[in-house]
Amino acid sequence: MSDIHVLPATQVLAAFARRELSPVEYLEALIRRAEAVEPRINAFGDRYFDEALAAARQAEAVYSARSGSPRALEGLPVAVKDEAEMAGKRTTNGSLLLQDNVPRTDEPMVERLLAAGAVVHARTLTPEFSIAFFTSSRLWGVTRNPWNLDYDVGGSSGGSAAALAAGTTPLATGSDIGGSIRVPASCCGVVGYKPAYGRIPQLPPDGLDHWCHLGPLARTVGDAALLADVLVGPDARDHASLRPALRIGRPSGDVDDMRIAVSQDLGDWPVVESVRAAVSGTADVLRDLGAVVEEVPLTIERSLLATAGNAHYAAIFAAYIAATIEGREDRANAYTRSWLASLADPPSVLEGLQAEGEITRRLGEVHDRFDALLCPTLAIPALPAGFDSCSEPVVIDGVDYDGMREICLSEVFNPAGRCPVVTLPAGRDPAGVPIGLQIVGRSYDDAKVFAIAAALERAQPWPLVAPTAAACG
Repeated sequence: MSDIHVLPATQVLAAFARRELSPVEYLEALIRRAEAVEPRINAFGDRYFDEALAAARQAEAVYSARSGSPRALEGLPVAVKDEAEMAGKRTTNGSLLLQDNVPRTDEPMVERLLAAGAVVHARTLTPEFSIAFFTSSRLWGVTRNPWNLDYDVGGSSGGSAAALAAGTTPLATGSDIGGSIRVPASCCGVVGYKPAYGRIPQLPPDGLDHWCHLGPLARTVGDAALLADVLVGPDARDHASLRPALRIGRPSGDVDDMRIAVSQDLGDWPVVESVRAAVSGTADVLRDLGAVVEEVPLTIERSLLATAGNAHYAAIFAAYIAATIEGREDRANAYTRSWLASLADPPSVLEGLQAEGEITRRLGEVHDRFDALLCPTLAIPALPAGFDSCSEPVVIDGVDYDGMREICLSEVFNPAGRCPVVTLPAGRDPAGVPIGLQIVGRSYDDAKVFAIAAALERAQPWPLVAPTAAACG
């Protein structure tokens, strides 16, 4: 079986079950692929190849025994973002300050992966503390886009998205407090799922932060649903985790008579023409599939989101980072220090909640009339590789914008955290960089966004792995 690194996860598992492909053979192919592309892409941090091969041999024995039932991810490699704690494995979160941090326990998401038979073969890179919409750090260097090495992969789950696009893992994990699953998915041409708040459990305090989500990244909608079904469900350690566990299963792909709203720019975002064209083209595809699609006058001002975000981050996320680097600021990345400085005089918590309420009110008015909202994930296809938000703005049509706060439409749907969102590919810009869009569902209507995503994937298929020439340079 040639080019097995390209296969979707669901097909790999089916081939395991038919004994047409062994977990060891498949993992060895991924390792060879990583050895070929990683020197240029730099998506992986720590690697556990020897340990993973041993686990793959155990999974191979399960399939060979022909007795019992293989678990949901039996023998399937999954790359885990270097933010999620794993027992006995260092978790750096992209920071020099955490390069020797070795947790004693697995967090719930990792527990569920291992219980489902997944083989964790590598950690994927993230910017320091997962705070940026690009992926580079003093500890790990720059991660590059497999579609065009001159471009960034998005952040903060950039290593996960890049590894998928490069063909070095079939599934990967991410986290999302402002778009950190969806932005990399958009930049790298893969699928990212930000579940409704509470779907995937987290330990406190993160599990009590309604902006904060864990979720899967994958190369297909079905693969994202497969991993989501392993990760979702209540956990006694997370009071916000939802009962009963949602199961997506195989997304239906039926959008006939659905009502879908479209916004090119959420009324106030500097969306470039190539991204607008991708959104318009996708809206036309949905119309052809039988959905009722309508442009809506939805406006979420960047200033309104900034009020909500500055208040929220200052109270929780930034407070944690400030405490972590205190007395060691010189070892933190410049963008970390700059971001903390920008939150030195935040709005009050009350002002932030009022802004959140206004955002959700406006979005709620759209969802009263429509099943879902279609909009860009990012105002541009991708940032340049090695982008530094401290020293350079993002220039769009001659205007300077803040690359941390003014180009990511994804962040709007974190204060609206009960809305599930799937980002999936919708085209490429002239430089070959993918363009993604968001499907934003009504509160807790996760299954419907998967149905829409599956319909679009079938109607406009996408290459599962970036061309080898781009990946290998």
